[in-house]
Amino acid sequence: MAPHHVLKCCQRSLAWIPVIFINLVVGWSYYAYVVELCIFTIPNNAEKISYLVVFHLFFIMFIWSYWKTICSRPASPSKEFCLAKVEKEQYEKEQPDAQQNILKKAAVGLPVYTRTGTGAVRYCDHCQVIKPDRCHHCSTCDMCVLKMDHHCPWVNNCVGFSNYKFFVLFLAYSMLYCVFIAATVLQYFIKFWTNQLPDTHAKFHVLFLFFVAAMFFISILSLFSYHLWLVGKNRTTIEAFRAPVFRNGPDKNGFSLGFSRNVVEVFGDQKKYWMFPIYTSHGDGHSFVTRLLTLDPEQIAVGLQINGKRLFMVSRVDLFHS
Repeated sequence: MAPHHVLKCCQRSLAWIPVIFINLVVGWSYYAYVVELCIFTIPNNAEKISYLVVFHLFFIMFIWSYWKTICSRPASPSKEFCLAKVEKEQYEKEQPDAQQNILKKAAVGLPVYTRTGTGAVRYCDHCQVIKPDRCHHCSTCDMCVLKMDHHCPWVNNCVGFSNYKFFVLFLAYSMLYCVFIAATVLQYFIKFWTNQLPDTHAKFHVLFLFFVAAMFFISILSLFSYHLWLVGKNRTTIEAFRAPVFRNGPDKNGFSLGFSRNVVEVFGDQKKYWMFPIYTSHGDGHSFVTRLLTLDPEQIAVGLQINGKRLFMVSRVDLFHS
């Protein structure tokens, strides 16, 4: 047992290397921009102050959203999705067909509409829970994650229901941070490159700062664009590669409510909070409104008591055509 625990400890420690790397790069970029560029290179005070104000605005929002993504614990299914003790004991003794019958009975009354590819109730043997819609097991986090999108090594965390808004904002502000640095450094990059400015210790920092900012901007732009598309479609990365399967079959647009409603699902109703890494997403991560190609009578209305709240799921063919 001891070697296994040591291995797990080493894996958890090594998982922080990408996060440490990002923070070292960001720390160096702060020093290079504020000290080497603004203080030692830019002669005009008005230009210097304006650059510093805008830079710190992007820097604060970038760091805030980044660490909110890191520190937000992935949401896991509530106890309502666990089998009762008697059901669990019976489940462990039965064959697969009988196990499915137990799961189907346990799932009655739960807002669980998605199935496996073979039409079975989705159940996690490791966590011993019936998986809510859009929930998946993360082997890295060793837990089932509500509305799981993917596990991101750069934040050493699962991106899912609890922090997806923070992750999208992290991409947005990191992109703005990089493009602002590249745009404002460019003229001094050219002056150093063409020897219009004397060779000082700032030259290396300014030249390298432009290349790093431009490189990160290009790489983040593609990822940010992809996640904006996912938000507009109300899909996760997992669902984009494998359409969710309902009782009536796979439907890649099963959770799409129209573009504006899809955006609200992630960012909330109040637009004044959209730009801030403050939790405003809709729902509780356990149940989602679905738009179905064929109406399933069992999906018309289901009530569920979760954490003291009465929730209702409604699905109709003609619902949300925006």
